[in-house]
Amino acid sequence: MKLILGNKNYSSWSLRGWLAAKQSGLPFEEIMVPLYGDDWDERKRDNDAIAPSSGKVPVLWDGDAVVWDSLAIIEYLADKVGRDRFWPKGDAARAMARSMVAEMHSSYLALRRECPLNVRRRVEGAQISEAAKADVVRILTLWAEARARFGQGGPFLFGTFCAADIIYAPVVSRFISYGIGVPGFALAYMEAVWEHEWMQAWVSAAEAEDWTIEQFETEPARR
Repeated sequence: MKLILGNKNYSSWSLRGWLAAKQSGLPFEEIMVPLYGDDWDERKRDNDAIAPSSGKVPVLWDGDAVVWDSLAIIEYLADKVGRDRFWPKGDAARAMARSMVAEMHSSYLALRRECPLNVRRRVEGAQISEAAKADVVRILTLWAEARARFGQGGPFLFGTFCAADIIYAPVVSRFISYGIGVPGFALAYMEAVWEHEWMQAWVSAAEAEDWTIEQFETEPARR
């Protein structure tokens, strides 16, 4: 398999796709596509590897099969290796995990816009809008419920590392980068995600990248 990724410091959806590939246990080759830049539009048009997704990453190639969008990649890999590797076994836990993943996939636009993923950055005194604060509260509420109802088997949302943790891993990074205050249970969960060996490998690679994307290096808006 080949996994097409964007810059590890900035690409939240690439992080999700990469964690999904790691979770599958299947061997895969990483191919980096530097995002944006002066010739980005031209490179998108000329790169057959990302043509199926109209230039968006990640893209997973498995022989002639091609899957784009991180959630689709999770589902494709779950079909290949067994769904229990990605999703909680119990019906109630799996129902909540799927709902949380779908909500992350389609929501929290204010938080995403105001706090773009930037693994290397640490911003002091960041102030976010009321809309972004509402996103944070909603995320923390879901984390609290998942941990209280289904987290007894380990430090992750549903005990063991699963698709929900994969999807929320970039949120953990955002909260760290922008100094978002969280209660103790959330801090413990964030530490578990951040210290996971795969996450640490991603962070190390992000820190080693030698380019920047200026639009993601500006301070978040103070509101």
